[in-house]
Amino acid sequence: MGCPLSAEAPRSWPPGDDENGGSEDDVVQVSLSAQIREVIKQSWREIQDDVSRVGIIMFVRLFETHPECKDVFFMFKEVDDPETLRTSRELRAHGLRIMSFIEKSVARIDQDERLDQLILDLGRKHYVYDAPPKYYEFVGAEFIQAMKERWTSEQEDAWKTLFLYISSTMKRGFKQEQRNQRNQSDVLRRPSVSVSKQV
Repeated sequence: MGCPLSAEAPRSWPPGDDENGGSEDDVVQVSLSAQIREVIKQSWREIQDDVSRVGIIMFVRLFETHPECKDVFFMFKEVDDPETLRTSRELRAHGLRIMSFIEKSVARIDQDERLDQLILDLGRKHYVYDAPPKYYEFVGAEFIQAMKERWTSEQEDAWKTLFLYISSTMKRGFKQEQRNQRNQSDVLRRPSVSVSKQV
């Protein structure tokens, strides 16, 4: 990755609240040390069989602590009852998609280019979904909160670092797609110039 920043995540979590992710230059760059990668792989093995439950807990807590996140999930916008959320098939499916993404990230954690590409692609998709970057860190914070009782402080810090890495890389993908869309719309708005030969 060759990123200039140390692999320590900030103690306050989540670290930011920038709705649009700032400019691409403003995105915090994080590197994952070999030790952090090992801690993440080991701790993932411990929870792998419980991903469905963790995914549900994560999203129920997300909507309780950050109800504004429901704006992105239109089907849950009017749902205030935590029990309705816990039993929702749609929420369970989305939780499983997030957990699947985390699993893919852990599987690629030693393959920097593949990991970056996976995360950048997700950031680009979130631009299309109109899911602002300020929400990305909340998901990681709720995942960590759901696992807090099972983990040591070393495991928690490693996952904070991974989620900071994921959210900052997703922001880069979001900004790249935003720039691509602007460039495409600029091209479409330009008047076409036809050149005809006059005889």
